[in-house]
Amino acid sequence: MKDLTVETAKELLHKNMQNVNLRRHCYAVGKTLRAFHDYYVSNGIKKEGMSLGSLTSDQWEIIGILHDSDWELTTNDPNNHTIMLLNWLNEFNAPEEMLDVFRSHNTRHTHLRELETILEWTLECCDELTGFIVAAALVQPDKKLSLVSTGSVLKKFKQKEFARAVDRSQIAQCEEKLGIELSEFVGVALKAMQDNSDLMGL
Repeated sequence: MKDLTVETAKELLHKNMQNVNLRRHCYAVGKTLRAFHDYYVSNGIKKEGMSLGSLTSDQWEIIGILHDSDWELTTNDPNNHTIMLLNWLNEFNAPEEMLDVFRSHNTRHTHLRELETILEWTLECCDELTGFIVAAALVQPDKKLSLVSTGSVLKKFKQKEFARAVDRSQIAQCEEKLGIELSEFVGVALKAMQDNSDLMGL
């Protein structure tokens, strides 16, 4: 069995995903999840009855890196998305808590596990948000994340014609499911992406 580290997760991602933009999405979600792990450690859990769980910040990042790693191969077979990934992970030492996160991802198709934990809901909310932030960066004159602000993201959020494909309701669940105001949630994700803009090519 192989150890599942940030580096081996990237190797698995690169082996199975060739599209650079899809890889960058996975990097973005990874860095954002790591930032939220640190945010919860520093600020405490705001939603009553939820705990941080036992996974480390590295493992939160690994989950982000891998959450869509089989997407290029399952685009036309959504019922198999994450199931293929779970099969790959049979070769790795992956804790059950991590596997449960992947079981809950894409549950609308796989029905493997309902979302329950703070990590699962954070992934659910930030998955679409990272794409929305990229869209906000791409309309900047120099297409750089550095020019994007929380305020500009929230302004675009209200414009239904902007990035129509993004499910805003999925992002906004952060308030109900995590007890975090949308503006704060956007701010944490945006800073994580700006701090790692080289990985996103922005």
